[in-house]
Amino acid sequence: MTRRMIIMLVLSALVFGGVFGMKWFGNKAMNDYLNSMPPPAVTVASAKAEKMQWPNRLKAVGSLVAVNGADLTAEVDGVVTAIHFESGDTVKRGDLLLTLSAASEEGELKRLEAQAELSELNRTRKEQLYKGKSISKAELDTAEAETNVALAAIQAQKGRLAQKVVKAPFDGKLGIKRVNVGQYLGVGAPIVTLQKLDPINVDFSLPEHYLSLLEPGLGVSVMVDAFPDQTFQGEILAIEPRVNPQTRNFDLRARLANPTQKLKPGLFASVEITLPGDNDVVVIPRSAVNYTSYGDSVFVVQQKMETKQVDGEPEMDSTAKESPDLEVIQRFVRLGEARGDFISVISGLKPGTEVASTGLLKLRNKQPVVIDNSNAPQPELEPQPGAG
Repeated sequence: MTRRMIIMLVLSALVFGGVFGMKWFGNKAMNDYLNSMPPPAVTVASAKAEKMQWPNRLKAVGSLVAVNGADLTAEVDGVVTAIHFESGDTVKRGDLLLTLSAASEEGELKRLEAQAELSELNRTRKEQLYKGKSISKAELDTAEAETNVALAAIQAQKGRLAQKVVKAPFDGKLGIKRVNVGQYLGVGAPIVTLQKLDPINVDFSLPEHYLSLLEPGLGVSVMVDAFPDQTFQGEILAIEPRVNPQTRNFDLRARLANPTQKLKPGLFASVEITLPGDNDVVVIPRSAVNYTSYGDSVFVVQQKMETKQVDGEPEMDSTAKESPDLEVIQRFVRLGEARGDFISVISGLKPGTEVASTGLLKLRNKQPVVIDNSNAPQPELEPQPGAG
């Protein structure tokens, strides 16, 4: 009985071992077959790195600033008695804009003028008396001093009375009226904004290593989002004589002609400065760059040489043949400025190197590829700025 049990167990082990062995062998053969299969080729478009000459330009962002601009306020408080402008008016320097109540100040001025007139009469009498040697020189000097004090008081009161009116400090365009007749206006309360729009300035900044390249008089081109199809021309007016120690940037101001007054203070501006000469750059389409957090790379297209055994012959070097194929190799690059659909490559590529320009998400290192440029989009350079 024991012998029979042992024989049955041995036979069972052989049967199950054979089944599991065949299963393991089948899986291993399948995996080896799949691993030996070459990955399918991916169809991509390609482009070659080209050598180009780009105009030497610097780009920055800034804001438009009025040559003269102010939010007008009153120097003293009072009730508004008259408004002499409408929102959006164009005014000249010295135009009357607003009048505050000044009855008490005008009454005080009349009192001081009467007092000054009396002081002048008193001085005249004492001058006659002094000539007749009836009074001393000290009394005459006192009368003259009293007259001068009275005249000075009149001048001061006229100044206080002048503060009851608001005039345009310069030529420009008014904004929206912020006050009404009869309103009590406190000191510093806004009345209206006044901006001189032609010409107009643009303020921007650049890193310190560009300081030696710039000087007043260089031309600038400015674009604003409000008028995306127009470019406005100007020139650098001034360069800040110091560099900001926190940002290591320096400030610049350029001035633009604005005869149509389209440009308004406060607009965001894209500034481009044209420098003398051109730069020789190696460029590729932007679509050829694979942007990642650990670096920018491209997929370089190259020939892959595979050695295959000729059917019916032994595997020997003399009987092997080479079949050329295409694959891509990932290569990290250092990028520079982008213009239009192109981006410059500072290092990592040489002119004439072919790179994949589409289908980057399907590619990996040593991925076989098929090149099809029949429907590839043609990249274009950024258009040159025109007159605005």
